[in-house]
Amino acid sequence: MQSPGYRLEQYTLQHLQEVLLVQVESEGQRDEVVIFKGYSSSLTSPTNFDPDMPVLPEQARILTVDRLMGPYNPAEPQYLQRGLSWPEMQAVLAAEGL
Repeated sequence: MQSPGYRLEQYTLQHLQEVLLVQVESEGQRDEVVIFKGYSSSLTSPTNFDPDMPVLPEQARILTVDRLMGPYNPAEPQYLQRGLSWPEMQAVLAAEGL
């Protein structure tokens, strides 16, 4: 089974007009990750320069996922769906064959 981060990145490759804003917790630390066109970047901590290195660790717990219209503009976000739980987002991914 593929990692959650990989599945979310693949989703954005199939939906190039969407941006995912993911709230996660890992090792007691919260992080906010934006995923767009197959790439992930942390908004709250340093992101590795190597795009093959996962931004979402395997042990990260996904708290919520927001689906937005791209490109992402933090001043005027255009939400498609907001506050999806990980099980709800998994259903979206499964419907897409991910």
